[in-house]
Amino acid sequence: MSPASGSGPVTPDRPVSPPAPIAERISAANENTPLLESQQQQPKPNDDTAASESDDDAGEVTIITEELSDLRLIFTLTTTWVGVFLGAVDASIIATLSAPISSEFGSLSLLSWLATAYLIANASCQPLSGRLTDIFGRGPGLVFSNLMFALGNLICGVAQDEYTIIFGRVVAGIGGGGLMSISTFLGSDLVPLRKRGLFQGIGNVAYGSGAMLGGVFGGLLNDASAWGWRLAFLIQVPIVLVSAVLVHVLVKVPPKISNKSLVSRIDFTGSFLTVAFLVTLLLGLNAGGNSVAWTHPLILATLPLSLVLLVAFVWWESRAKQPIIPVRLLLDRTVLMACITNLVGTMVVITATFYIPLYLQVLGHTPTQAALRLLASPLGVSFSSVGAGIIMKKTGKYVGLGIASQVVFLLGVVLLNLLDEKSPNWLPFISMLFHGAGYGAMLTTTLLACIAAVDHSQQAVITAATYLFRSVGATVGVTIASAVYQNILNARLWERFGDLPGAAEEILRIRNDLGELGRLPEGWRDGVILSFMEAFQGVWLTSLGLAIVGLISISLMKQHKLHSTLARAEE
Repeated sequence: MSPASGSGPVTPDRPVSPPAPIAERISAANENTPLLESQQQQPKPNDDTAASESDDDAGEVTIITEELSDLRLIFTLTTTWVGVFLGAVDASIIATLSAPISSEFGSLSLLSWLATAYLIANASCQPLSGRLTDIFGRGPGLVFSNLMFALGNLICGVAQDEYTIIFGRVVAGIGGGGLMSISTFLGSDLVPLRKRGLFQGIGNVAYGSGAMLGGVFGGLLNDASAWGWRLAFLIQVPIVLVSAVLVHVLVKVPPKISNKSLVSRIDFTGSFLTVAFLVTLLLGLNAGGNSVAWTHPLILATLPLSLVLLVAFVWWESRAKQPIIPVRLLLDRTVLMACITNLVGTMVVITATFYIPLYLQVLGHTPTQAALRLLASPLGVSFSSVGAGIIMKKTGKYVGLGIASQVVFLLGVVLLNLLDEKSPNWLPFISMLFHGAGYGAMLTTTLLACIAAVDHSQQAVITAATYLFRSVGATVGVTIASAVYQNILNARLWERFGDLPGAAEEILRIRNDLGELGRLPEGWRDGVILSFMEAFQGVWLTSLGLAIVGLISISLMKQHKLHSTLARAEE
C-alpha cells in the first residue's frame, strides 16, 4: 500500500478502532439503534456490512460491505451498466449526428461545441461524484444522475435552436458523468480486488459498446426516422427513468459515517476550484482556432486563468481535511502513471471516434455507413476487457498486461496513419479493432492498479480521479483534434484556392457544411479532397504521438497486491 494513502482497511491482524464517539454509535447500531442520533438519514450497519475502517483526517468511518451472492451481485451491477451504456452512447452519438444537427442550425463549426458541451460537464462533475457519494450514498447519487441524464436528453430532443441543444448537452453531461463513475465506485464497494478486473471488464464492455454504437444508433435513427436526429435523444428518456427506479430499489451500499454534519463534510472550495479550472481550460482550448483566433481576448483570458485556478486547486486540496481529490495520492507513481495513460489513451480514442466518421463522410459515405466502420472497436473492447479481468483474476498481475494492451493500441494508431482517399474499406475496421482491444484492456488494468495502490477508504476518490483524467482526455482530445483539423484544412484550402474569385465564401461553406462537397465549383473537387486528407493526417499524427506517451507511462507502473477479500485481509 502507498504510505500516503491514509489508514488501511480492517484486517484480523491489524484492527482499526474508529474514533470513540463513532465506535460507540456503531456498537449501538448493531443493537438496532441509529448510527448517528443527529443524522437519522444515515444508514445502519446491518447484515450486509462486515467491517469498517477509519479515516482519521476526515473523522469518518467506511463501512465495508459483505460480499453478495453472485446472482444478486450481477443483477445489481447490470442495473448500473445500463446507465454506463447509455452514458457512453450519449457521449459519442454526436459523432454522426453533428453534421445533420449543425446543418439544421446552419453552422458545422458547432461540431466541437456539441461534443464538448457534454464532455466539459462530464469532466467537471465526475471528480465531485466520488466524495459526494461517500457522504450521501451511491444509490442517491445514481438516481440523481439518471434524472439529470433524462432531463438533458429531453431538452436536446425538443431544442429549437443551437443554444438550447448545447444547454441540454450540459445537463445530460452532468448526469452521464455520474452514471459512469458511480457505477465503478459501486463495483469496488461490492467486489474484491482479485475479482474486480473481471467485473470491471464486463462494465467496460457496456462502456465501450455504448461509445462505439452511439454513432451507429444515432445514424440509423437519423436516416430512418421522420423525427430525424431528435429521436436519438428522446428514445433514451424512458429507459433512463426505468433505470432510476431500479437503482433506487437495488443499490443499498451505506455511505461513510461521521459525527460531523453533511454540509461540513463537503469541500465547497475544492468543488468550485475543480469545476472552474476545467471549464476555463476546456472553454479556452475549444474556442481557440475554432470559433475565435488564438489571440482573441477570450483565449488570452481563459487559459491563463485556468492555470491560476489549477495552482489554487492543488494548494487547497493538499491542505483540505476532506478534499475532493486527495492530491497526495497522485504522487504515488502507479496512480500518476495510470492517470496519464487514461488521459492520453482517451484523447486518442475520442479523436478516432469523431474523426473517422467525418473522414468517411468526406469520401461520400452516409452517416450510418460511416458509423458501421466503428463496430470493430466494441468487439475489441468486449474481448480484451473481459480477457484482461480473467488474466488478473488468475495471476494477480497487471503491469505486463497493461504494457501489452498499449502495444496493441499503438498498432491501431499506426494503421490509422495509413488512411487516405485511396485506402481500402477494411482498413478502418482493422484499425478500430486494435484501438478497442488495447483501450479496453488498458482501462481495466489501470483502474485495478490505482485501486490496489491506495487503501479501501480512498478507492472512490481515486477512481473519480481516473475518471477525471479520462473525461479531460476526451474533451481535450476533441479540442486538440478540432484545432489541428480546422487550422490545417483552412490553411490548405486557402493555399490552393485563395486567389480564385469568391474563394472566401466558398471556403467558409466547405468548412461549415459537408453537403457543399456535392456542389463544388468546376475544378475544385480534387484539391478540396486532398486538403481534407491532409487535415485528417495531422489528426492521425497527433494521435500517434499521444499513443507513444501512453505506452511509456503504463510501463512505469508498480505491481501491488490484488487481494481476494473486500477487507483486504492478508492471504
